[in-house]
Amino acid sequence: MKKPNPFTTKSRSSDLRELQASRADLLVIGGGITGAGIALDAASRGLRTVLLEKGDFASGTSSKSTKLIHGGLRYLKQFDFWLVKEVGSERAIVHKLAPHLVLPEKMLLPLIEGGSYGKWLTSIGLKVYDILAQVGGDDKRKMLEKKQALKKEPLLPKKKLKGAGYYAEYRTDDARLTLEIIKSSLEFGTKALNYMRVDDFLYEEGRVDGVVAEDLLGGGKMEVRADHIINAAGPWVDELRGVNRSRQGKRLHLTKGVHLVFPHEKLPVRQSVYFDVPDGRMIFAIPRGKVTYVGTTDTNFNGDKDDVRTDLADAIYLISAVNNMFPSIELEMADIESSWAGLRPLIHEEGKSASELSRKDEIFTSESGLISMAGGKLTGYRKMAERAVNRVAHRLEEAGKELGPCRTEKLPLCGNGFKNSKAVREYIDQIARRLKPHRLDRHVAWQLVTTYGDQTETILSDFEASEGKDPRWRLMQAELQFGVAYEMVQSPMDFFIRRTGRLYFDIDSVREYLEEAVAECARLLGADARKAEAWKETLEREIHLHSTFSLEPV
Repeated sequence: MKKPNPFTTKSRSSDLRELQASRADLLVIGGGITGAGIALDAASRGLRTVLLEKGDFASGTSSKSTKLIHGGLRYLKQFDFWLVKEVGSERAIVHKLAPHLVLPEKMLLPLIEGGSYGKWLTSIGLKVYDILAQVGGDDKRKMLEKKQALKKEPLLPKKKLKGAGYYAEYRTDDARLTLEIIKSSLEFGTKALNYMRVDDFLYEEGRVDGVVAEDLLGGGKMEVRADHIINAAGPWVDELRGVNRSRQGKRLHLTKGVHLVFPHEKLPVRQSVYFDVPDGRMIFAIPRGKVTYVGTTDTNFNGDKDDVRTDLADAIYLISAVNNMFPSIELEMADIESSWAGLRPLIHEEGKSASELSRKDEIFTSESGLISMAGGKLTGYRKMAERAVNRVAHRLEEAGKELGPCRTEKLPLCGNGFKNSKAVREYIDQIARRLKPHRLDRHVAWQLVTTYGDQTETILSDFEASEGKDPRWRLMQAELQFGVAYEMVQSPMDFFIRRTGRLYFDIDSVREYLEEAVAECARLLGADARKAEAWKETLEREIHLHSTFSLEPV
């Protein structure tokens, strides 16, 4: 197993000095999935690349999605065949790049009396979906009769059920995928820094020539020069276009998506279900380890982009949708373990509702040369990046320089030491055997491998060398040490939310080990007691905002 490259505060300090002393070929603003993909594509083609993110990596939209690498079946209803074809084809590619992170997931589409999908049209639609997405083998769609559908999922409504479509999707951890793409780009020389806010642009003869950025961890303001700049700031794209005085023509339309997390025993679906809501929308119910999460909503958003929350109306809507589809399930507000809310940066189209807006990406180029990319989907990140970097390649060609083609289809991501899904399952079994003497079950092995891939070895070596009575804390401590050394963790929030997803999927463990984790983070990062106390207060507030007690109208 190849040991990961150090990616820590120590390397950050030297990177900051280098940024001010040298000039980049390309500066990427935004450390979400789009910016990460652009950085890897550009760096792997030979461009000296810098990525700056104003918060933590993936702290915006890219940690708040439905966490599916999916082909966008619903876009067939909008006759958006191009989008279905592209993202459908990309699913298989991204799965090969990271089979430990992009996991095969069978999806059940119930056909309900009076529902959005009829049997005949669903059969044709799924067939078209298979063709467009180039689905083969066991992943091809199947149409199930009522009896077969109930065998797959006994919770479905017997009276209204007419049958089901059964097809393949892939589940992922969006924040982990983003991070592993960034870490992979480091191998090609990318300098990536979180908590670096871009405040202004620098110009040379009317062309963007760099940025003024502030180190939000206390390093002050600095100038970073680059020949080309791509604005991939997600929901904040238009703000930066405004700073560049180029916010004209098409603009962003932000919509909010909310997900709720329940204990699996409260919503014990056997596989993912994509089901009707009476208002015509569709909702996912997705089992993940010991929980099931449900989403998403799709409502217009005009509030504070840095403070997006689940409110009471969101929660009631999703609970009602679940209870309506599964008659034996009676979810209540008190059953919610956690939640998350995020924004989709879509392209505005006059007269269209939030759910009708296209998920296509678009590129805007200002007169000063700023390239801005907006819209798009998690699944299509690689092709989006290719299109953006091709804009830079075209400029270089005009200047008599040549940049090679996109290579990312063949570049395995960090943590991928596996040939296929079978190898991932075998590795989980191997890790489970190693953990058994420590009284840790197979679910823990599954969590480790589907989070870190073969980087699990580095974590387990620290875990097995540690001492203490509580193996759960010792393992968390080893993960935290790994996060600080190899994943640029700057606070307990980075670790619990983006690096591990525990705040969403295992919130009780965050409560249980909050004080120990804060103290360990302070030790590893050299933080004083005042900083540690501030972290503790912030983490307690995050727990409150994501749990049932935060579900108040905002």
